[in-house]
Amino acid sequence: MSGVLAVILQRTRERLAQEQVDVEQIRRQANAASRHRSPHAFSNALLRLGVNIIAEIKAASPSAGAIVDKPDVEQIASEYKQGGAVAISIVVEPEFFLGSREWLGRASRASGLPVLMKDFIIHPSQILRGVAAGADAVLLLASLLTAKELSTFIALLDELGCDALVEVHDEEELQRAIDAGARLIGVNNRDLRTFHVDLATSERLAKQVPDDVIKVAESGIGSYDDVRRLCDAGFHAFLVGESLLPQNDRAAAVRRLRGEAKR
Repeated sequence: MSGVLAVILQRTRERLAQEQVDVEQIRRQANAASRHRSPHAFSNALLRLGVNIIAEIKAASPSAGAIVDKPDVEQIASEYKQGGAVAISIVVEPEFFLGSREWLGRASRASGLPVLMKDFIIHPSQILRGVAAGADAVLLLASLLTAKELSTFIALLDELGCDALVEVHDEEELQRAIDAGARLIGVNNRDLRTFHVDLATSERLAKQVPDDVIKVAESGIGSYDDVRRLCDAGFHAFLVGESLLPQNDRAAAVRRLRGEAKR
């Protein structure tokens, strides 16, 4: 585990230890919230015909630094919808990515699209709070969790009618995700240990993902040519953030990624 990732994980553990969380109360809130949503809206969106873009909102990252200062979540989410994105990803980690769970509901209401929560999930209370706040799906990092933990968290999300996107970067993590019964697997082209990005990571691992699993390519996707390359490798959807967020016209940027307005 890289130094940065280890520090993020340690700070996450410290925040969880400091929080006074009534898990059963949060579970009731999550159940209530899930009753007002279409079950598995996120995974269903990724199976549509065409280029399925999951457009991301995040304020900063350890690798890129500041990206968008105090992002206007509603405006960005609406622009993504106008461009044809099928879902929105929200990075909620508060210290290193400057995110907030509050953004989940705001993005959902503004766009009407299913929303993925990205965080460093190590405890079920994080999942429950995310669903209660508006998440339709939650990212689970195979690098942080055992196959048993992944399976438990997937089952929890299933109970709530939500989806788990299990992120992997190498063969070992991919096998862990498969063993856990993951039905959505995201291949991160950015090595979280070195932050090096290589689309060949997705191409290599896609060959080993079972045919009945929804495949999502993540990171390093900046053009329609990148999307076509990964489509040819068998991916159903593409999670893109850092190439979209700085654009003056984000709707047009999404359309270019989808091949509708190449230039």
